Amino acid sequence: MRIRLDIAYDGTNFRGWARQPGLRTVQGSLEEALARILAGDPRLVVAGRTDAGVHASGQVAHVDLDEGQVQRLLQRHTRDTASDPVTTLAARLRGVLGAYADVTVSASSLAPEGFDARFSAVWRRYEYRLADASSGYDPMERHRTTYVRAVLDESAMDAAARSLIGLHDFAAYCKPRAEATTIRTLLNFGWQRDAEGVLVAGVRADAFCHSMVRALVGACVAVGEGRLDIEDIAEIRDAGERTPEVKVLAARGLTLAEVGYPTDDLLSMRAEQTRARRDRE
Repeated sequence: MRIRLDIAYDGTNFRGWARQPGLRTVQGSLEEALARILAGDPRLVVAGRTDAGVHASGQVAHVDLDEGQVQRLLQRHTRDTASDPVTTLAARLRGVLGAYADVTVSASSLAPEGFDARFSAVWRRYEYRLADASSGYDPMERHRTTYVRAVLDESAMDAAARSLIGLHDFAAYCKPRAEATTIRTLLNFGWQRDAEGVLVAGVRADAFCHSMVRALVGACVAVGEGRLDIEDIAEIRDAGERTPEVKVLAARGLTLAEVGYPTDDLLSMRAEQTRARRDRE
């Protein structure tokens, strides 16, 4: 049985998503909660691994249950036939995680045939919150907003962001990893101020390489401060090399907001295509 979990978390006190010995991680916390309910050694497959300090409001993962775990899940159903044991798993996890936890499972559902949280995804959407001297610093938002002391030109930042959209090699905006491709399709990228004047970037792509969003945001900040011209951002991308003018901004401002999937009948095909592409890489 494969179950989809919809997850949200405040990444401030986590050392990222991926389980690491001796460190508190989102994956480790959730797998421990699952083990308390289902026993065994449950392992989560996630749509997108987030770095230390990065948040999520729309993370997606799946877990495969063995026969023993399925039986433990169904035991509750025999006592309460009005409930669906799969959909009530989320509430049970929230109970184990505790009140005011910094990670929660908002929903649990039986995964459709062919669903893979990682490989079936067709896009991921992130948001980055950035306060500047114009909006001011709000201590109540310090865990999810990066602050820049300058007054930023949001129009120039938005134009720079839009100039990067498309299928490109983003090596200049990624931390290199051995044998990993840096070619990505950037579907949307733009900036606007919210009701409080905070700059919010919306970034959507088929996938992201390591630190890509925070580097893209750093490039736009350089434009907003006047240190780089709008045209420089695409030129840096096309040069294919990292440059000191582009800073990787803090993790605190970044949130994984949504993961997109195709219709159920295309899930399996999408997963096969993604695996094949990753194998070639």
